Amino acid sequence: MKFSDSLKKNADFKMVYSRGVSYANRYLVMYVLKNGTSQNRLGISVSKKVGNSVIRHHLTRLIRESYRLQEELFNSGLDIVIVARVTAKDCNYHQIEEALLHLGSLHKILV
Repeated sequence: MKFSDSLKKNADFKMVYSRGVSYANRYLVMYVLKNGTSQNRLGISVSKKVGNSVIRHHLTRLIRESYRLQEELFNSGLDIVIVARVTAKDCNYHQIEEALLHLGSLHKILV
């Protein structure tokens, strides 16, 4: 069982944004960059454009939980930043999980 860390520093987010590869679908945008370690680091970004703090935090929890439950499907050694789009605010858990796995397959980072 793997356990991922989280990206917390603004510099780490900026590095993934500038050097990483991004793919998007209707609800999410995923940036991926190799980090040279054996663990993944996950960062989640939800803009104020999406909604108030309750909606933003709810989306963050949905994304984090869907990643946590599918973590064994992802390759190791990656920095992953997930940005929620405005259309994601009305999504349920299954739509977020499907969008996350779709982006993982686009990046070819699923086992």
